Amino acid sequence: MSITFDATWWVLTLFVVDTIIRVAAIIIVPRNRRPTAAMAWLLAIYFIPFVGVLLFLLIGNPRLPRKFRRKQAAVNEYLHDTSASLDFGTLLPDAPPWFTDLVTLNRNLGAMPLAGDNDARIIHHYQQSLDEMAAAIRQAQRYVHVEFYILQSDAATDNFFRALEEVAARGVVVRVLLDHWANRGKPFYKTTLRRLDAMGARWHLLLPVMPLKGRYQRPDLRNHRKLLVVDGDVAFMGSQNVTDSTYNLPKNIRRGLHWVDLMVRVEGPVVASINAVFLSDWYSETDEILTEEIDLFSVQTGPGDLDCQIVPSGPGFAYQNNLKLFLGLLLSAREKIVIVSPYFVPDESMLLAITTACQKGVHVELFVSEEGDQAMVYHAQRSYYEALLRAGVKIWMYQRPYILHSKSLTIDDEVAIIGSSNMDMRSFGLNLEITMMVRGDDFVRDLHAVEDMYRELSRELTREEWRGQPLRSTVLDNLARLTSALQ
Repeated sequence: MSITFDATWWVLTLFVVDTIIRVAAIIIVPRNRRPTAAMAWLLAIYFIPFVGVLLFLLIGNPRLPRKFRRKQAAVNEYLHDTSASLDFGTLLPDAPPWFTDLVTLNRNLGAMPLAGDNDARIIHHYQQSLDEMAAAIRQAQRYVHVEFYILQSDAATDNFFRALEEVAARGVVVRVLLDHWANRGKPFYKTTLRRLDAMGARWHLLLPVMPLKGRYQRPDLRNHRKLLVVDGDVAFMGSQNVTDSTYNLPKNIRRGLHWVDLMVRVEGPVVASINAVFLSDWYSETDEILTEEIDLFSVQTGPGDLDCQIVPSGPGFAYQNNLKLFLGLLLSAREKIVIVSPYFVPDESMLLAITTACQKGVHVELFVSEEGDQAMVYHAQRSYYEALLRAGVKIWMYQRPYILHSKSLTIDDEVAIIGSSNMDMRSFGLNLEITMMVRGDDFVRDLHAVEDMYRELSRELTREEWRGQPLRSTVLDNLARLTSALQ
């Protein structure tokens, strides 16, 4: 006896499968997920069921693999317990209560202790930062730790790589971490790996997406950190990758785009905190514990008097550390807030904090790029401009053909943060980031000077100009805003 399926059976089968998908989505998708992200996924699954399900299976899990999460938890516990009773320098007096509370919050969420007696010098010239890092590497006696989202051996970075080769040749241990997905397929990727091999560097790929080798997680979970540590005495961190300012991409070169970044050269006890972030990432990828080889907490007083705290964040942590840090600072401002973020896609809490600050009389400025290098993020970012302008935020557009890639936040004239984290949902929930909070008049004054330079190279976006946006731009902006919540 044969069974024949006519069109009615096919329609019925599709209807049953579609119903099962929709019911299952309501049960599975919202669990432990922000309401906006859950709603965006449900819309995708309901309007394009099969494509939506495929995308959800591919990028719907915002967490690192269980093995990574366990390692991160073990590292956090070790660092917290080991550093709890250590003296990390003399702190500045008369810290406002809100700052002390914020330091405690950071500590409870996985940050290192607040460290005093630090020096932090801002470098805002792109090539200068590469050359200063190379100069610091050449002073190494024991080890060099390199961790960058993008690491390319090209003409602009040749001095950096030659410095690594020179110290490796005289026996200095060179350890290198670079993000797999961000580098694979990029110009000079294989050339860079061959050069690392030739110098004898110990290098590993961060969060590799290699399913055939049993190494796989959501492919857009990325390690976005940028840091360099030399002998535990000097460190660099900030927003800049080790690559040419065009990223060597033909489309950027064709459009004449160049990236503008900020790096900070750090000396003092806080270097140990930056090194701890590297060591935790090294352990996550290699299972190698370097704390037995490196006396992480043998810290030395630095030449400055800044109070600094390093806040690592990412899906390896139970909570959104960087978002909570940003919110705490925004809500504590009394006079002025200046935000520099190339990709500004806030969640509801951040948008509410910024507009509330304006409404209580705080002067708020936001620096973004006039030109966009990532279409979806660019349009999602634009969808927030109307609400910001209406609240009173002054928006500065850094003029093309430059991409303002710096990431910083200053609160009044006393506290600032700088690092790798954008103020967008990706950096809050998906990327591994590193941020440094600094208290000290001199550092904030220097960062204000950089903001003044950015202001001179930018134009203000007015409400009148924004009202004249064509309808097609508004539609694209709103669609991109919906997709930005798919986490």
